[in-house]
Amino acid sequence: MEIERKTDSEDAPIERLKHWKEFKIKSAEEMRRSQGARCMDCGTPFCHTGHVVSGMASGCPVNNLIPEWNDLIYRGRWREALDRLHKTNNFPEFTGRVCPAPCEGSCVLGVIEPPVTIKANECAIIDRGWEEGWVTANPPKKRTGKKVAVVGSGPAGLACADQLNQAGHSVTVFEREDRIGGLLMYGIPNMKLDKEQVVQRRVNLMAEEGIEFKTGINIGQHETWTAEKLRKDFDAVVLCCGATLGRDLPIEGRDAEGIHLAMEFLTTNTRHILDTQFDKSIPALNAEGKDVVVIGGGDTGTDCVGTSLRHKCKSVTQLEIMPKPPLERAADNPWPEWPKVYKMDYGQEEAAAVQGEDPRSYLVQTKRFIKDDNGKLSGLEICEIEWSKDQNGRFVPQEKEGSARVIPAQLVLLAMGFLGPEQKIVEKFALETDARSNVKAEHEIYTTNVQGVFAAGDMRRGQSLVVWAINEGRGAARECDRFLMGITQLP
Repeated sequence: MEIERKTDSEDAPIERLKHWKEFKIKSAEEMRRSQGARCMDCGTPFCHTGHVVSGMASGCPVNNLIPEWNDLIYRGRWREALDRLHKTNNFPEFTGRVCPAPCEGSCVLGVIEPPVTIKANECAIIDRGWEEGWVTANPPKKRTGKKVAVVGSGPAGLACADQLNQAGHSVTVFEREDRIGGLLMYGIPNMKLDKEQVVQRRVNLMAEEGIEFKTGINIGQHETWTAEKLRKDFDAVVLCCGATLGRDLPIEGRDAEGIHLAMEFLTTNTRHILDTQFDKSIPALNAEGKDVVVIGGGDTGTDCVGTSLRHKCKSVTQLEIMPKPPLERAADNPWPEWPKVYKMDYGQEEAAAVQGEDPRSYLVQTKRFIKDDNGKLSGLEICEIEWSKDQNGRFVPQEKEGSARVIPAQLVLLAMGFLGPEQKIVEKFALETDARSNVKAEHEIYTTNVQGVFAAGDMRRGQSLVVWAINEGRGAARECDRFLMGITQLP
């Protein structure tokens, strides 16, 4: 009632486009404590419920004890706040940076006022913990003699490995890339999540605690590490391989040179800046001097916009097939649902600073890609659409007559989401899948049709949030521990 919401400040958009470093500026302790004081310690707090409402997360999927550590921040009891935070979240330094904060969307204060700065408070707690030296290696006091293989080192795989290691099992994590982290390492740009100072720091700690990491091993395609060998050499296998099969756009001209899936673009860029130690060069696949069109929205689309601007693209346009969201909650989007409202993320803010306006165009569909005489992309034919019901009662896009036009483009990035997990490893383990091609395993159970093989994260639930991946990794570890030991004390 007395203190207004204040978020962390940031480098100005034009300034942060000059580098690949994180651009959030940490708030002073006094301000952060006052923001913690805005939490009302609700009798029925929705922020940590983790329910799915209308198909979207409402509240924290890992059930963070948010009112408790908000109050501890307010009282200056940071060490205790860190202990409460780590009770439910293995990696708050990740979620505190990249989670879209469904907790804030369901904050009770948000019904009448701007919600509590929960995400920033979480990040402040864990960052202080690292700075003060409170986050240290804590290996298990004894081992069970059981061995578990975790395939995939994204947030689900790392959370699962961390929990199983704490239970005393010997855990080996297999990753096909050259660095550990999966989506955290290569799917999220460095300016949102620092790889060496944040991701690798946590991986190093886990290694100190006894987890073994193996990189460059693609299970199912590796000559030595086959599905059969994993099942033979380990007492259990947990698959956390993600939903990395990107959605394509198979329309006329798709074979033009210059059309790429968003993750190919983002991964190439992050690998390049890490390999070259931020030497300010750009990778072979880049946006320098090009008219860039990003097809699709969400975090991935935003990351493509921000990355293209740092490459010094000529222009960037983002096409979205859905309508522009309202400025405030619509009547059919009540609290505590995730608020589907218009907002400018960091990439759009940067584009507006350079180009003078939000780069997004709504209710637009791409009709065809246009090639030049050398087979290179030169433009897109797009049209405006409106959504209407077909004869079966389904909403489908209909082209507005006379709205077709051509826009220039030498680089198109497809950021339209993901279809599901890649199927080779699914086939090698002979796993059953659901109608969406995800591995069939029940939530909170995580067992597949193959005994001793578990599945969790996006591979099981489909494309989702980092915080849901941590939820699933923790849950799969619990059920794997129960399978190995008959009982479990993991949460």
